[in-house]
Amino acid sequence: MRIIVHTGKGGVGKTSISAATALRCAEMGLRTIVISTDTAHSLADSLEVKIGPEPVEIRENLWAQEVDARYSMDKYWGRIQKYMLNVLNPRHVNDIVAEEVTILPGLDEGAHLLWINKYVEDDQHDVLIVDAAPTAETLRLLSLPDTTRWWFQRITSLLRGTSGRLLRPISKPLLGADLPDDVTLDSIDGLFNTLDRVRDLLTDPDTSSLRLVVNPERMVIKETQRTYTYLNLYGYAVDAVLVNRVYPDEVTDPFFAAWKETQSENIAFIHEAFGDLPMLKAPLFNEEIGGFDRLRRLADALYGDTNPASVLAREQTHRILPDDNGGYVLEVPLPFAEKGDLDLYRSADELTLRVGPYRRNIVLPYALWKLDVKNARFEQSRLRIHFVQAEPSEN
Repeated sequence: MRIIVHTGKGGVGKTSISAATALRCAEMGLRTIVISTDTAHSLADSLEVKIGPEPVEIRENLWAQEVDARYSMDKYWGRIQKYMLNVLNPRHVNDIVAEEVTILPGLDEGAHLLWINKYVEDDQHDVLIVDAAPTAETLRLLSLPDTTRWWFQRITSLLRGTSGRLLRPISKPLLGADLPDDVTLDSIDGLFNTLDRVRDLLTDPDTSSLRLVVNPERMVIKETQRTYTYLNLYGYAVDAVLVNRVYPDEVTDPFFAAWKETQSENIAFIHEAFGDLPMLKAPLFNEEIGGFDRLRRLADALYGDTNPASVLAREQTHRILPDDNGGYVLEVPLPFAEKGDLDLYRSADELTLRVGPYRRNIVLPYALWKLDVKNARFEQSRLRIHFVQAEPSEN
């Protein structure tokens, strides 16, 4: 199965592009399912059909689903939450407060992405299109702290061992509740195993592609740069930038002249920011995009003869790797570049890389802001920039 995830800033047109991409795949004969993981669903509005929390076949080779967050929480966290509620209720904790504090941070937005694993295991579709929530919410699940996983694994190991058998008879008088049974512990293990499988699926470039949807606006582009850097940091393969709502050439009204010029400058900036990552463009249409006919127009404009289910790019334009000493290495492939043509500038949260007359801006993730650049080496057509902990200042 191929998995394509569309992400980006809210309001850039992810849902329309997801629906159009799914329609194109289905009409190519691929069994396709498109799901919305955004809590503010609009996929049904874009398709102009009624869909719900379970997949619905809406035409030949095409299924759609608006994932219900509550259903997903009950499915993947329900038994664990029920046990935790039983622990809190005897202590007269307000029911609403108890329900909120028993949710693992990030899981309420992210649990519905666990459907990805279900569809891969079911193996009933060729392509899964994900209309993701705005970027920050989407990535919360994917970056659940490893310390949380570590503590849960240690606790379950403890409770399954000798300590658990010794504590179980006295847990009710001491804690006011029995220790979790094996079924509950299995649920915890199952949740984190599923999280691992989803992460493995989404970081496999042959299986999954994340695509960044942007409008040609400077603020949107800057946020998308940061998103791209974080995706690189976590190892998710981005294979295209989809630029939506570009003013078409036939717009000649003088009122839009300045807007068109600004968009042209911003599209050039996208080329600078994302290097050789493929860029597909869709125009601003003269009517709202909704329904199969208009979605087909969007797909035609965006993809042309390209198969949207194919891998559009194999190599990331930059990636961030941890080293063995607590630092990081930013690696940028620069084929055909000459060492003497390279120049590098650093601000707090951005690197500007110049190769001859061409310039590229790389927005750094927060983890690198307080690190110093130790050195930069250009070897085998790759620039490797080494970040280390800052030396303490001398008083």
